[in-house]
Amino acid sequence: MAVKKVLFVCWANAIRSQMAEGFARAYGADVLIAQSAGLVPTNMLAPLTRETMLARNISLENQFAKGLDALDPERFDIVVNLSGQPLTIRNVPATRDGVLLEWKVKDPVGSPAADYERAAREIEALVMKLILDLRNKKI
Repeated sequence: MAVKKVLFVCWANAIRSQMAEGFARAYGADVLIAQSAGLVPTNMLAPLTRETMLARNISLENQFAKGLDALDPERFDIVVNLSGQPLTIRNVPATRDGVLLEWKVKDPVGSPAADYERAAREIEALVMKLILDLRNKKI
């Protein structure tokens, strides 16, 4: 089974794309290599992002906020847009197959922990569907 390179993109690379990368690394290492980036990256992950993921036994210890320009100029098989902003393949590193997925998950920035939990549940379900689709060769 070919391993796919997947890039998760959100606004600041501090919450949603980091959660997606964490779930993907924890659950789908057999079918994907995950990275994340932000359109306008912050300088750190939101503390509630780390706490929310640790509550699920997923450490984001080696993950850090970065922009698209910090990525190697490699090509991705799949780009997942969580930013809420319109993206095209021209906005992000080129993909081999041109697969661009749009996931609409509300950004919990500045919200209480319950909103981070809601976002994590939604993202976890979306990542699991992506992993299953990859395992079943639907993508």
